[in-house]
Amino acid sequence: MSAGLAIETEGLGKRFKGRDAVVDVALAVPDGSVFGFLGPNGSGKTTTIRMLLGLVNPTAGRAVLLGSPMPERAAAVLPRVGALVEGPGFAGYLSGSANLARLDSADPLADPRTRKRRIGEALDRVGLSAAAGKRVKAYSLGMKQRLGIANALLRPRDLLVLDEPTNGLDPQGTREVRTLVHDLAREGTTVFVSSHLLTEIEQMCTHAAVMRTGRLVAQGTLDELRGAAVDDRLHLLTPDVDAAITALVAAGLPATPSGAEVVAPLQGHAVEDLVPALVAAGIRIRGVRTAEASLEDRFVALTGEGFDVES
Repeated sequence: MSAGLAIETEGLGKRFKGRDAVVDVALAVPDGSVFGFLGPNGSGKTTTIRMLLGLVNPTAGRAVLLGSPMPERAAAVLPRVGALVEGPGFAGYLSGSANLARLDSADPLADPRTRKRRIGEALDRVGLSAAAGKRVKAYSLGMKQRLGIANALLRPRDLLVLDEPTNGLDPQGTREVRTLVHDLAREGTTVFVSSHLLTEIEQMCTHAAVMRTGRLVAQGTLDELRGAAVDDRLHLLTPDVDAAITALVAAGLPATPSGAEVVAPLQGHAVEDLVPALVAAGIRIRGVRTAEASLEDRFVALTGEGFDVES
């Protein structure tokens, strides 16, 4: 397998009762990256993560975490991996700090002499110090998510795997998790984030991959994914909407009305050439702007399905 990758898979697949849940997935997650794993619900993201962590055995292919094959080397690799998968599970009758102490005591590699300090640092890092003594049954969903992240951070990790880490968080909590992820990446931890929230991936990640119906349909840096998206668009503000559409279509650009604007993919045309030509054709122009192709454009084109873009 390749050097410089925290996660690598080849032909990874999983069948459940004769149905393919994941097919031929080839992930390449660079060391030190914040890697977004995107896809609509049911696209195979969580099944893939469970195979990466050795929780489910693949029926095809192989996975390598931190240079070691999984699940064969799970006992040696997983202590270096922190994970929050399918939501945290805690004892509601215990406080947040007591839950972390219980989980840490079950870790044979955790040092009991530093337990109190490490728990305090982890809770502080996710903004739960004030709620450390409160019973978890009184926690909101967002607080439970943050407690799950704190559990993953009880010891230094080379890789952090987070499945929907901002689920249930308010905007402030979401910003805190985003800042935490950036801090971890700066410290050298590779962070693998599964999400369906495009805005979060754009603000949090350096790389991303897209799943659709169990298959990996794209991956790369965010700039590479944007560059593979549809063309940048021309937005033209004009009172002569119909005439502008006619002129742009005649130039080979499939223009459409959008409120008071006319929108058309540039398809390699220069704005500085198009605008004078439109003016020469008698079309009055009140304003012009261009918009870069977005990750949303790319993902919708790849999956044929919508994403939760705003929340």
